Amino acid sequence: MHATNDWCQWGDEGTVCVSAGEAKNIPPYPGPNKMRDCYCTVNLDQEEVFRTKTLEKSLCPFYGEDFYCEIPRSFRHLSFYIFDRDVFRRDSSIGKVAVKKEDLQKYHGKDHWFPLQPVCADSEVQGKVHLELRLSEVITDSGGVCHKLATRVLECQDLPIVNNQCDPYAAVSLLGPSRSEAKKTKVKRKNNNPQFDEVFFFEVTKPLSYTKRQFDVEEDDVDKLALKVDLWNASNLKFGDEFLGEVRVPLKVLGQSGVHDAWYFLQPRDNGNKSVKADELGSLRLNIVYTEDHVFPTEHYNPLRDLLLQSAHLEPVSASAAHILGEVCREKQEAAVPLVRLFLHYGKIVPFLSAIAHAEISRTQDPNTIFRGNSLTSKCIDETMKLAGMHYLRVTLKPIIDEICTDHKPCEIDPVKLKESENLDTNRVSLNGFRCPPVPIIFKHISCFANFKESYMAAFYDYFNEQKYADAVKNFLDLISSSARWDQKSIETPIMLKEGFMIKRAQGRNRFGLKNFKKRWFRLTNHEFTYHKTKGEGALCSIPIENILAVERLEEESFKMKNMFQVIQPERALYIQANNCVEARDWIDILTKVSQCNRKRLSTYHPSAFLNGHWLCCKLSADTAPGCTPCTGGLPANIQLDVDGDRETERIYSLYSTYMAKLVKMQEACGSKSVYDGPEQEEYSTFVIDDPQETYKTLRLVISAVQTLEQQHMQYKRDKFRKTKYGSQEHPIGDQSFQCYIRQQSESSTYSI
Repeated sequence: MHATNDWCQWGDEGTVCVSAGEAKNIPPYPGPNKMRDCYCTVNLDQEEVFRTKTLEKSLCPFYGEDFYCEIPRSFRHLSFYIFDRDVFRRDSSIGKVAVKKEDLQKYHGKDHWFPLQPVCADSEVQGKVHLELRLSEVITDSGGVCHKLATRVLECQDLPIVNNQCDPYAAVSLLGPSRSEAKKTKVKRKNNNPQFDEVFFFEVTKPLSYTKRQFDVEEDDVDKLALKVDLWNASNLKFGDEFLGEVRVPLKVLGQSGVHDAWYFLQPRDNGNKSVKADELGSLRLNIVYTEDHVFPTEHYNPLRDLLLQSAHLEPVSASAAHILGEVCREKQEAAVPLVRLFLHYGKIVPFLSAIAHAEISRTQDPNTIFRGNSLTSKCIDETMKLAGMHYLRVTLKPIIDEICTDHKPCEIDPVKLKESENLDTNRVSLNGFRCPPVPIIFKHISCFANFKESYMAAFYDYFNEQKYADAVKNFLDLISSSARWDQKSIETPIMLKEGFMIKRAQGRNRFGLKNFKKRWFRLTNHEFTYHKTKGEGALCSIPIENILAVERLEEESFKMKNMFQVIQPERALYIQANNCVEARDWIDILTKVSQCNRKRLSTYHPSAFLNGHWLCCKLSADTAPGCTPCTGGLPANIQLDVDGDRETERIYSLYSTYMAKLVKMQEACGSKSVYDGPEQEEYSTFVIDDPQETYKTLRLVISAVQTLEQQHMQYKRDKFRKTKYGSQEHPIGDQSFQCYIRQQSESSTYSI
């Protein structure tokens, strides 16, 4: 997938796809066993968003796991931690890989071995702080004049949550010759976006006579002084308070005005980035694909999008804009991903796939190779199956596979693969004994029908050769091939869709009950949404799917907690906090999908909570007041929910822009006489061109649309660069990706993509 330019790296949201391959040369455990039980986490700054399985008893664990997500917030580092699981104590960190956001392009789409670095509390920082400094003259009681620095600590944002808590305070001191003042703010409990708004005064110069109104620079030169602000997490543990980050502001930034107001990114301590020798802690193999796009309003994409959507109906399809994209991209997969998502969004995926499939069949000489090569058709079919079928297979087959793995019952019935200690008849009984829900059993039947050519499968033929199974297959095929909408509950047996621990606020069903927050095990099926005290116990509360009227985010200000969302029911809303931003988005998405067929879905909702007798968002006092904000869900129950058509068109534009040289060469191929008559020139032989004139016409329109969008991106960058202030809330001081862009602009007299 294409990654955009450096400007966008500090601008808009993006997506990340990580393949966590393997680790090697992990230092042995200091004991007789030496082996470790290791797992790897993926973190946005300090927030864990993914965890691999644990590989036991290995110093070179192979994970082979992929993680993909849309990144719902800004971040500074994409980090990877290797942990050693400990049954009796807290899991210990072995090492980490932290890649700065602006450096992600260096490793884009390539396998790379990263040396593990030590995990040090002094370097584990995230968040930003808003400071205001003011230097002023003060006349003392004795008539002398001194200069004092007023330091106002206004607020912090995005501080890390350490051990499920964040109770921050700031310590402010003035650094310089013989300076040792240190003053602290109040502790803000359970708040990682604290509002301090406290002012501290520091004497910068000694009192002088009133007539001598100047700095006493003999002992303390102002330019040598600096203000230091440390953020700490107040802790009752014996290990003391935990460091969250620091900022050092040289007083020379005050300039002639004597005033400075800016946001700063928190930084690690000076000794917080100690490096180690290569491979001392081992290394981790990763493949990182990071993309970030700026998406314009939809009308900007009309010319290019119209060209793409006409692809299914253009004759021949090889002359279409979509097929041309597959021809110029280095990897067909690059083109297939955004094309499939775009055609799915606009309901044109079936005619598009049909058109390119027929074209490939007509060109194929050997029928055994149809759809098996690295073609645009095969990649588009694969991507369509991932989007339309992967989740379905996961939620239907995963419980059965987990059961087989948990019970450790041997199910191998191929005599060649049978172990010495296993019995064929016993294994057949084990395989038959697993009870599948109705939908997965269809796949099992189809799989078995398909494998009766294997002699060892013959014993199962009589079992499946009953009319009820043939009818089940027919009914299932009728169901999934119908264009009409069907209810999730038409599947009688509940299918587990998602489960996991989250924190919920008591719903107040008991009038005198306390509305506190508790950790609960949540479980979503196609029938109901429940929560339990712990996994495996009975449900404490059950919400039928038809009672879910909306699922929306909850503004952070409601409870000073991040990653919260609300499940709105007829009489109340259930407030829930997910473990991280990615989990929150996943829960909102799947709850919205499973409930969007409900007839009584709301059109408006309250984005904030009802507290202290009123809604925090609109201030209305009636708890039954209609919502003040339009709901974001409520679309038809189909794949379109997951796709932003404009964003996919922007990504296709980025691919065209990247491979512009190939587009021009393909134009030359169309114009070359060798395409019309005689053998092709070798440099043009890689292109599939069935109709040179029609292909040339499409290429001309594509290049024109891409160039227009390119100019619009250039203008957007110019305008945004002029309006952006370094030190603002959006781009705090210490934003290295923005500094990198400024440096590029200063070295160039013209703007370019």
